[in-house]
Amino acid sequence: MPPVIIVGLITILFFSVIIHEVSHGLAALRNGDDTARVMGRLTLNPLPHIDPFGSLIFPILLVLMRSPVMIGWAKPVPINPFRFRDFQRGMLEVGASGPVSNLVLGTLFALAFRLSGQTAGNGFGLLLLYGVFINYLLALFNLIPVPPLDGSRILGTLLPFRMEAAYYRLERYGMLIVFALVAFGLFDFLVPAVNFLVEIFAGASISG
Repeated sequence: MPPVIIVGLITILFFSVIIHEVSHGLAALRNGDDTARVMGRLTLNPLPHIDPFGSLIFPILLVLMRSPVMIGWAKPVPINPFRFRDFQRGMLEVGASGPVSNLVLGTLFALAFRLSGQTAGNGFGLLLLYGVFINYLLALFNLIPVPPLDGSRILGTLLPFRMEAAYYRLERYGMLIVFALVAFGLFDFLVPAVNFLVEIFAGASISG
C-alpha cells in the first residue's frame, strides 16, 4: 500500500475517533454535564484527544502487520452522569451519540464517493471508501454491549437498577473481554457486515 494511502487512512481514523468522542461530550452537555467543555475536550484540535497507544501506535502496528482492519481510539471524553437532568436519558444519548456520529460520517464519505465519480481503483476513491468502512466499523464495534464500549451504556439504561450496577462493574474487565472477543474472531463477523454496508451505501467495495 503506498505511503500516501497509509497516511490518509490513519488521518481518517484519527479524526473519526475524535468526532466520536466530541459527540459524547456534546451529548453530555445537552443533558446538563459540562465536564468535557470545562476540560477543553469539545474541540476538533487533535492534541487534547491523543491516546499515544490507541491513536498512534496501535493503528500503525495494524498497518505494518497488513491487517485488513483499521481501528483505534482517542482518550475517552470525561463525563459526570450524576449531573444529568435525567440519568437514564443522559446515559442513553451519550452512549448512542458516538456510534451515530460515525454512521453519519460514513454515510457522508459514501455520498462523496458516489458524487465524485471516483472508483476503488484510484487513490482518492479508495480513501473515500476506507472512510466509509472505518466509520461503519467504529459504529458497529462500539455498539458491542461490553463496558466500557458505547453499547453498554445503551443496554445499561434498559436494565433494572441492581442489574445495571452489577453490569457496570464488569468495566474493570471490559478491555480484557474485548481483546478476547477479537482474539476469538470478532472481526470475522463484523467485517462482512461492514463490507455489506459499504456496498449498499457507496455502491462499491474496497476490493473493487
